[in-house]
Amino acid sequence: MPLLHISASPRDTLSHSRKIGQLMVNRLCAETTLEVTRRDLALTPPPWPDARFTEASLCPAEQRTDQHRRNLEVSESLIAELEASDVLVIDSPMHNFTVPATFKAWIDLVVRPNRTFRGTPAGKVGLLADRPVVLIAASGGPVGDRPPAQTDFLTPYVRYVLATIGLTDLSTIRLDSLLRGPEAVDRSEKAAMAQIDGIAAHIRDRLVRQAVAAKAPAEL
Repeated sequence: MPLLHISASPRDTLSHSRKIGQLMVNRLCAETTLEVTRRDLALTPPPWPDARFTEASLCPAEQRTDQHRRNLEVSESLIAELEASDVLVIDSPMHNFTVPATFKAWIDLVVRPNRTFRGTPAGKVGLLADRPVVLIAASGGPVGDRPPAQTDFLTPYVRYVLATIGLTDLSTIRLDSLLRGPEAVDRSEKAAMAQIDGIAAHIRDRLVRQAVAAKAPAEL
């Protein structure tokens, strides 16, 4: 079973989100048969959606030319990678209150009309099968509802946009105040690591239920 691990921080080994994300992945792999597919958005940034991509994405599938299909190749590759995964782990910093540009580019390439969602009179409906998603979000300052804390636009946005394509089983781990000194970092990381056990248990149990259901004989 594939686990897709997406990282967005440009800080490499200095990244707190990458550190906790890797601990989450390691824990999941230790308790399940998941195998990791890695997508590093900082090391290999996805291309910005341009006019050619937009035209091809909005063109009905039956009317697309070979050039349209070429313009969608990166998008199709990223969507296929996501579709093949049984679990998704995303670790990302908060940049200017929301997702980094490279993460937004990935979102824009995988959230496509009539491919990963469709419009209905009642609103957008996701076309991907649901699966467990873990979001690890890190910020340098405090996050909360009252000053001096900053507003978290990242978490609700990611929750909403993933639900749009059908992914609603989202667990979140928040790291904040990471530029407020070693004690704040230690406190935030310990709180994050305390969440890993519960999230891993939830995902393990869901995968077990799915495996049992897949092996159950069809009703006559």
